Amino acid sequence: MKNLLKCSLISAFAGFGLLLLHSCRTDFEPSRSTGNLEFSRDTIFLDTVFSNIGSSTYSFKVYNRSNELISIPQVRLAQGENSQYRLNIDGIPGKTFENVELPAKDSIYVFVETTVDASQQDENQFLYTDQILFDSGVYEQQVALVTLIQDAIFLYPERNAQGIKETLTLGTDEDGNPITIEGFILEEDQLVWTNQKPYVIYGYAGVAGEQTLRIEAGARIHFHENSGIILSNGARLEADGSLSQDPDRLEGEIILEGDRLEPEFSAVPGQWGTLWFTPGSTARMQHVTIKNNAIGILAEGHSNTNTPDHYFKNIQIYNTALVGLYGVNASILGENLVIGNSGISNFWARQGGSYEFVHSTFANYWNQSFRNTPSVQLANFLETEDELLIADLTKAQFTNCIIYGNATRELGLEAVDAATFQYNFSNSLVRFEDPLDDFTANPLYQFSNETLFTDILLNEDPNFENTALNNYKIIAPSAARALGNESGAIQVPTDLLGIAREEHIDSGAYQATDNEN
Repeated sequence: MKNLLKCSLISAFAGFGLLLLHSCRTDFEPSRSTGNLEFSRDTIFLDTVFSNIGSSTYSFKVYNRSNELISIPQVRLAQGENSQYRLNIDGIPGKTFENVELPAKDSIYVFVETTVDASQQDENQFLYTDQILFDSGVYEQQVALVTLIQDAIFLYPERNAQGIKETLTLGTDEDGNPITIEGFILEEDQLVWTNQKPYVIYGYAGVAGEQTLRIEAGARIHFHENSGIILSNGARLEADGSLSQDPDRLEGEIILEGDRLEPEFSAVPGQWGTLWFTPGSTARMQHVTIKNNAIGILAEGHSNTNTPDHYFKNIQIYNTALVGLYGVNASILGENLVIGNSGISNFWARQGGSYEFVHSTFANYWNQSFRNTPSVQLANFLETEDELLIADLTKAQFTNCIIYGNATRELGLEAVDAATFQYNFSNSLVRFEDPLDDFTANPLYQFSNETLFTDILLNEDPNFENTALNNYKIIAPSAARALGNESGAIQVPTDLLGIAREEHIDSGAYQATDNEN
């Protein structure tokens, strides 16, 4: 009996061992793939990229729905080593892979990216395609790859013999050491930017004194990280966009944005630096959109003349990580100006200056968890680590404007007695809620004082179309409807879309529409 039990146990363990061996053999001896793979996507669209700039990384999954471990004899790009796509499978980069194993009821990720040279192409835009081939012969399966490549004009700092990039000197620090940024001075033949091809800027493109950079209607300017345009004393920018007939193509608009064209980057703030006007530089800009940078426009210093140094008409500035329009003792005239969604403020005037805005919209709906500053701030001082810089605010006139957002107080006023602080808001819609009367005794916020606040409306809804999409057109009923005065409409007779201000004069950059489009 004991021997019989012993034999039974031995037989049982032997059978169990055979079962284990059989299971291990399945793990280590995969079956060949037979063309039954499944894919999360059969075509990978890598969106639009510029020539010679790498794309984002895209991915898809390959599924093994069977109950067995399988091996794919080969995974490869159809164009092989000549392909301008790159793959990564399970952390291994390459263009051809042998014996790729895929466990039962499991999946693997395939990552794809590309960098394409468009210099040999006849067209400014073209499709670049390839396929990822899984296996071969009767078992072959494919995933298509499609990328729209756009050729561009690249402007960037040169390198010297030691490989050091060009820099621009901004001044010196307290120890006398130069303060520099990566950048270059535009040559004579680089001072006209057309709409024939987009421009891609690396570093800061500098405009030298007494030179003028002209940007033509329909031009598209793209900036790499930490890049922008800087104008020195005596330099000028003339950006002459035009009213577009097609709201989707915006064929007449000049657009300044980052160099990542994929949809997921379309509204990401801080992708590039700023459009920087140093003291003594001037500008005339119309029908220009600036978006997704750190500071939309930085303007410093003014000439103390009756003519504004910077004239901005029909300008839109969106999604700035810090400030949309930042004036430091600057001189600015803005008409039909729209600034939306800034990490700090839409407009911030510091250390005085002279400012006038007519039929302009300042709307800030930045995430309130990260913003505790008003949409519009005015101050006649600038406090640094070492000193308090003071200058007269000779003028801050807001006529027929909207200053609104998701904060309870969207207007901030700060002044020191050592300098003048002249301001007036007329026929404007302003959000400024003070339920605890914290500002009642503050002389800067005496909204009943008509020399400072003339026919303004507080805390009524402008009824913007879609603040999440930076669409600040207003829809009737809107508190801004018929709020404007005639003098503003005479100065700026049509709105940002070219609609005449006739039957009713609405505050802000847009005439109200009766229905949402």
